[in-house]
Amino acid sequence: MKNTGLDKILGRLEELDSVNLGVLVQRLARERKMQETVFNTIQDGILVIDSDGVVQYANDAAAGIIGLKEADVGVMRLWKMVPDLAQSMDRETVSGKRKAAPVLSREVELNYPEHRIVRLYMVPIDAQVGHDDSGGYVIVISDITEDKVSMEEMIESERTSSIVTLAAGVAHELGNPLNSLTIHLQLIERKLKKLALADEGKKLSESLEVCQGEVKRLDGIITHFLEAVRPQQPELNELDLVGLVEEVLRVQEVELGNRKLDVNVEVDSALPAILGDRGQIKQVFFNLIKNAMEAMQAGGKLRVVTRKDDDYVYMQFMDTGSGISDEDLSKVFQAYYTTKKEGHGLGMMIVQRIMREHGGHISLESRKDLGTVITLQFPQQHRRTRLLK
Repeated sequence: MKNTGLDKILGRLEELDSVNLGVLVQRLARERKMQETVFNTIQDGILVIDSDGVVQYANDAAAGIIGLKEADVGVMRLWKMVPDLAQSMDRETVSGKRKAAPVLSREVELNYPEHRIVRLYMVPIDAQVGHDDSGGYVIVISDITEDKVSMEEMIESERTSSIVTLAAGVAHELGNPLNSLTIHLQLIERKLKKLALADEGKKLSESLEVCQGEVKRLDGIITHFLEAVRPQQPELNELDLVGLVEEVLRVQEVELGNRKLDVNVEVDSALPAILGDRGQIKQVFFNLIKNAMEAMQAGGKLRVVTRKDDDYVYMQFMDTGSGISDEDLSKVFQAYYTTKKEGHGLGMMIVQRIMREHGGHISLESRKDLGTVITLQFPQQHRRTRLLK
């Protein structure tokens, strides 16, 4: 590699007088400032660390991604600040020093200062940045969280579409024999009425009523299943979320009482109305409250808390139930995932779809044996208007 102008100047440093030395310092300061400006305009995070993992340089993007403070530069080890990063690198500690493969490229999940998924590229550099002159590494960090979320949403959409297609086919195949059964049961009912059978006829009529009831129930299950999984454009009207959740709680009041569960609704007095489909949002509340009920034992508590900020209205459902393990958290919104013996595994998938179609978001936090917190985020009307424009 050719010598740079700086190398040539440094080679003649002893020959420079104080004036030229001052000019050189000013020139170096300008170049450094320009380089920092350039690096800070880059969206990707750029870190320079020495062989001990101490951060020697971080551009603005990198500082934001890993939560680095200005005072940490030159002092803090990257591995201490971001343990998730160190664990992902298959690194080994030898005599207190860390060694890594020459070049590393992979995706890493970070949990501090906020949850992110990043693509990381790490390359060794010459022995010029480490305080022990043993070299260091340049790390380029690209935040790919939005790309990952978009990909997951696309996969979920395709999965939902396949479920709807499958459900429609199954419903059609089941519908034909059910219709046939209904017709033949009606014919049997008419013939029984014409036959003068005493006790035996009464018993047959009772059995017939049971059969007709079960056929009707099956038909209803299929109808409701199709309504649930088939994507429907929400009919947007002004909705009072608190009034709607209280309406759902009144319907479930008897079951809540039978299970000896305590419910507390904490309302923001100035909570604005949102634009939403009454039936669909009601279905969301039904599913979440029912899940909470089934997760709790007698004496359990369910809190429904509302709040708002400039752009969103939030509603949280906090239960003291059995909670969800870390390994199962990522599966909650997947089709057919359920921990219930009689569950169909579509409820939370449908809830997520409804929230997305309303321009909202659902998030879930849970700890095994301690409980679950589900947060619904609805866009306020003025934000929804801006998005539509």
